Amino acid sequence: MLRGSEVGLRARHEDDIPILQAGLYDDVVTHSRSQARPWRPITPGSTASPLTVDDKEQGNVPFSVVELDGGALVGTAVLWGIDNHNRSAHIGLGLLPSSRGKGYGTDVVAVLCHYGFVVRGLRRLQVETLADNAAMLRSAERNGFVREGVLRSSAWVMGEFVDQVLLGLLAQDWKPGSKG
Repeated sequence: MLRGSEVGLRARHEDDIPILQAGLYDDVVTHSRSQARPWRPITPGSTASPLTVDDKEQGNVPFSVVELDGGALVGTAVLWGIDNHNRSAHIGLGLLPSSRGKGYGTDVVAVLCHYGFVVRGLRRLQVETLADNAAMLRSAERNGFVREGVLRSSAWVMGEFVDQVLLGLLAQDWKPGSKG
């Protein structure tokens, strides 16, 4: 397990999937705001669930996020779009509704940075998030990510196009343990 100050990132367990599906995937608005592909209903237990882990997929590393104090499942985190040639990747996270507003997002981003830069030897990490996602923007910026641009009207979300903010962090600019 990778450990932050409050949360740990571990492999996804089979019994995590129904909890994550109910709390993150089955909520149409939450899913639509966090994914680039449209929501569609998935039968519980289906292998088509985006929460099911394919251990052979090398460009996508999903984690379950758990509280260090007690081990409760609080969400999901991912290093995706891993490009070993350019040594870059994207990060993302989703916290269950009951776990939001507790500072876990900032800690998850810190642990993903450690994984990307130290464990994987990457040079650049990137975040794309909706312009009104204040929690993700704050979590990324507290970990040293810099706003690099706005992708105007680039995301279709619940009937309208919205802007996305692009943030980046280079390994040489990363300061482990600095959370704003």
